[in-house]
Parts: sequence; structure tokens; C-alpha cells
Amino acid sequence: MISRRHLLTGATLLAASAAIPRAWAQAPTGPFKLDPLPYAPSKNEPHIDTQTMELHHDKHHAAYVNNLNAALSQNAEAARMPLHDLLANLDKVPETIRTAVRNNGGGHANHSMFWQIMGGPGGEPSGELKSAIERDLGGFAKFQEDFNAAGARQFGSGWVFVTVTREGRLALAAKPNQDTPLMEGQRVLMGNDVWEHAYYLKYQNRRPDYLKAWWNVLDWNRIGERYAAAKAGTLTI
Repeated sequence: MISRRHLLTGATLLAASAAIPRAWAQAPTGPFKLDPLPYAPSKNEPHIDTQTMELHHDKHHAAYVNNLNAALSQNAEAARMPLHDLLANLDKVPETIRTAVRNNGGGHANHSMFWQIMGGPGGEPSGELKSAIERDLGGFAKFQEDFNAAGARQFGSGWVFVTVTREGRLALAAKPNQDTPLMEGQRVLMGNDVWEHAYYLKYQNRRPDYLKAWWNVLDWNRIGERYAAAKAGTLTI
């Protein structure tokens, strides 16, 4: 049974989501755009429901893109920077727009990565990536356990990431809000969104259930391509 409190909370989330398109429609154009999902919103059913995918991509991510463009309209120099460079050099962004760029630029980078690595059949990685997980993260089972634990521990909103170096070394990192390892000049192999809007319609307050289910929709071929790009020095966001 879903409690009255959960229903009220879900209604609040939907109401908040419904308010986003107005900001979207009014936002100016700019250097960044929202790419379409690389698969149908229903592709991750039953683990991530269609409505959550639509709200998450079409409204939440869209708002980050448009708010980022709105902030950058005030500074032509910052607007010309690639997103990964912009986030790695936040100290050079004018203070008047720095927080907006941090929050919305981070949100755009994080979600762009997030859509790319899903839409798959789950399972386990192979090849070089599998070997790297065994070497750096203690094997796939321990990696899943540690990753899920980090996601469950993250207080409030945030993300859990796997970072990757040019040498192919992997590490776990948890960040609050829309912060990203890109802000420290690192590269992100993969990550999971633990903001409530990523899972609340289906899982309510059961974040551990969402974290566990998420592995069933990963596309390890795409993640493997990101790993190869990191080693080649071509991975950006």
C-alpha cells in the first residue's frame, strides 16, 4: 500500500515538474542544446518507467540546458567554452553567473552522460573494462555493492560516479546536487542519478531498490566505448 504521505510527495514532484516547461519556453537560445534520448522512453521498462524518463529528460534536463544558456547569455567568453572546460574552470566564470553555470552546466553534463549509458540489457562488462574493474574496484560484484552503498549514503540529492583516468584507472566518487568530477578536471566513465526525480514515481522512498534495478538497463557496449575514449584522450563529458 502506498501511504498518503507518499502520494502527496509524488503529487508535489509532478507539480514541480509541470512548472518547468514555462521556464523552458521562455529561456533564450544559446550554445548548448538538449539532444533527444537515444532510444524510446519506454526502453528501460520495467526498471525505469516511461513517465519518469519523459519527465526527467524532457523537463528536468531541458530546464538545466535552458537555464545554462540563459546564464551564459551574460558572458560571451564563457559561452564559447566547451562544457567540460567550462566546468573545470568555474573559478574563471564571473561570480554573478558562477552558481547558475555550476548547477545547470553540471546538470547538463551529468544527464548527457546518463542517457548514453542506459537503454541496454544490463549484464556485465567485458574486455579491458572488465579487467579494469577487477583491478581497481575489486571485481564486478564488489563494484556493484560499493557503488550502491555510495548511492544509498548520499545525503539528499546527488550522483554516484565512476571516474576514469587517461591510463584507464577507475575510482568511485559521490557528489552532491549536480556537481561532477569534471569540476576537478577528471573524466566520468559512468554514473547514476540519485535525485528523487530520477526514481520517486516508481520507487517512492526506496532508493536502494532503484539503485539495484538500475544495473538492469545499462549498456556495457556504450560504457566500454567511453572507457576506450578516455584512454584515447577523447572523452569529454
